[in-house]
Amino acid sequence: MTSPTASPLVVDAVSKSYGTQHVLDAISFTLNPGEIFGLIGLNGAGKTTLIKILLDLTTADSGQARIFNEGSNSVKARTQLSYLPEKFTPSRYLRGVEHLALALSYYGKKLDLEKAKALATDLDLDPEVLTGKVGSYSKGMGQKLGLMGAFMVDQPFMILDEPMSGLDPRARIKLKDVMLRAKGEGKTLFFSSHILSDIDEICDRIGIIHNQKLVYLGTASEFKPTFRESTLERAFLRAIGEQEALKNSAA
Repeated sequence: MTSPTASPLVVDAVSKSYGTQHVLDAISFTLNPGEIFGLIGLNGAGKTTLIKILLDLTTADSGQARIFNEGSNSVKARTQLSYLPEKFTPSRYLRGVEHLALALSYYGKKLDLEKAKALATDLDLDPEVLTGKVGSYSKGMGQKLGLMGAFMVDQPFMILDEPMSGLDPRARIKLKDVMLRAKGEGKTLFFSSHILSDIDEICDRIGIIHNQKLVYLGTASEFKPTFRESTLERAFLRAIGEQEALKNSAA
């Protein structure tokens, strides 16, 4: 059983390179139980690489990550989390309910069809499509199905890589409501997104990766005035602009 005081995630000096390309340089941070944490960075900044390290899909060159005090490369650590990848592609030959039943079976759980229908409605997905083949789904419908699986397995720690991908504004609003509800149930959510307004709205804290380093860790409300901006998007652009200027001046 997960200790209520254990940190859902500790990232300790994690570095990663692919050949001569440095991706992550001594990244360190700790998540608090029951918070929503947003990871921000440009394309190629290393967000997905970090997530892959947390899931033991790739190995850090140095440093380590722990999930509820278990090394992230241990099977026990991964039994306490649910994950939605950036490019989620469910089997087109399964029906929606079959995909959900399969996802739940990995955790030794059975599908509750009524709960599935209720969650589908919460995510702006017509519950009737769950009996149809995934091959008939639009990109947004497939994304909602993936989100349903991630939430229905009901784990204390969730990792969502670009969960808003393919969602229209109404579905994004509904997803944020579901995420906030999960937080209210005591779950910890770690997600990356390019939609910074969503991160600004619901995250307790944010982390910004740029030039292989974690250049900011804290709240969005503290970050914006530091760069004299009222929106997270513009503060982020100003912050990475200053980082680039420092990098060029040191070159």
